[in-house]
Amino acid sequence: MRVSVVLCEHTLDRYDAVSEAARSVLDQTYEDVELVFVSDGNPDVLERFEADFGDYETVVTHCNDENRGLLVSRNNGATAASGDVVAFIDDDAVAHPEWIERLVEAYAEHDAIAAGGRMDPIWVDGEARFLPEEHWYLIGATYKGFGEGRDQPAEVRNTNGSNISFNRDVFLDLEGFDDEIGGRKGDKNLQGGETELCARMQAEYGQGVRYVPDAEVGHKVFAYRTEPKWLLDRAFWQGYSKRGMQQFVPGSAEEEGDFLGKILGEFVPQRLWGLVRDPDAVAAKQLVWLVLLTGVVGLGYLYGIVKWG
Repeated sequence: MRVSVVLCEHTLDRYDAVSEAARSVLDQTYEDVELVFVSDGNPDVLERFEADFGDYETVVTHCNDENRGLLVSRNNGATAASGDVVAFIDDDAVAHPEWIERLVEAYAEHDAIAAGGRMDPIWVDGEARFLPEEHWYLIGATYKGFGEGRDQPAEVRNTNGSNISFNRDVFLDLEGFDDEIGGRKGDKNLQGGETELCARMQAEYGQGVRYVPDAEVGHKVFAYRTEPKWLLDRAFWQGYSKRGMQQFVPGSAEEEGDFLGKILGEFVPQRLWGLVRDPDAVAAKQLVWLVLLTGVVGLGYLYGIVKWG
């Protein structure tokens, strides 16, 4: 089974990060891996990448005719790929050496049509200890309360877009990601390309994504992503996106509703009881931020109701 990993980039400003991501893909323990690199309308990025990685027989490159955005770039990468499975990783991520090997096992053992793994934070400028793990999705990491548990294999609606893969025939049959999510179907703040695609996959094929917690990818968390203003802004637009996606994908908010129930009925009481038994300043900050960020997500959702109805 050949696996094609699609990696996209649009600017030389992020070249060091994207080259590290590329090397993590090329250094996989699984042998039959193809790396498909897509430059999003920037010939300079393509030229530099080909200079560094052009000697690899398993590297395929493509350059969009203009800057088209991540979803179009990913779809173009999947079209250029030759693998039985097409996987996606972001330019600021680093794959575990056994990432692909463990995803392939999910396809073989569970007859999966899509599989993804856990995202772990790589704290570039020090860990944000005040940030509760329940809201790690804001920094692109798998959060506490995901699925049946971050360490529990399961079938889920979707995994993080930087650690997800599909049977390529299924992906192409579904015509890939809906690249108009940020245009006709909303605006630049509407997120959730993998959510929408996986909802269509569930409706068409009756299967979700096989979650493989051991198929790990690290996501770099730069300093700006841990600033309170950035986190609050991100939380608001996350809530907005959840409402927006609910309009286009009926039932897509079911997992979010279950997660909110876990926060209010399980995680907040657990944290309160923990503070009663063992007062701790960091734990207290995390509780405050858990409540605050949950509230801001709710505000974004309400704003989405106003805009989307």
